[in-house]
Amino acid sequence: MKFRTKILTAGKTATGIEVPAHIVTALGPGKKPAVKVTMRGYTYRSTVATMGGRFMIPVSAEVRGNAGVAGGDEVEVSLELDTEPRAVTVPADFQQALDGDEAASRAFDKLNYSNKRRHVMMIEGTKSEETRRRRIEKAISTLRESG
Repeated sequence: MKFRTKILTAGKTATGIEVPAHIVTALGPGKKPAVKVTMRGYTYRSTVATMGGRFMIPVSAEVRGNAGVAGGDEVEVSLELDTEPRAVTVPADFQQALDGDEAASRAFDKLNYSNKRRHVMMIEGTKSEETRRRRIEKAISTLRESG
């Protein structure tokens, strides 16, 4: 399904696109469908969320860069239902830390795709080994406490 929309901005960096209600309805039952989003030839996976009574899809800085878009741009968006399983590739050093902490590992396994991905992205987004090590330790601690 295709539609035209404007990339909305909120705050300093938050951006997203509003999905018309009839598109969400056409995607099938459920108000938070997993979707594949394509803009300007770039496709990414996301989920429709309800924010302030509107159906929205986030457009991260990474997506904006890869699609060559910015807040305020008008774009054609193509959506399709994403039925493929979502799996996060856990870096070896983070997996080793999870394997060494049963409570943290159980808590991580219970997380949904987006929250697993958030932990992995924080670890992979480091420039130094020291920062990476600290972020792994913090993730393990946070997971252990939430488990």
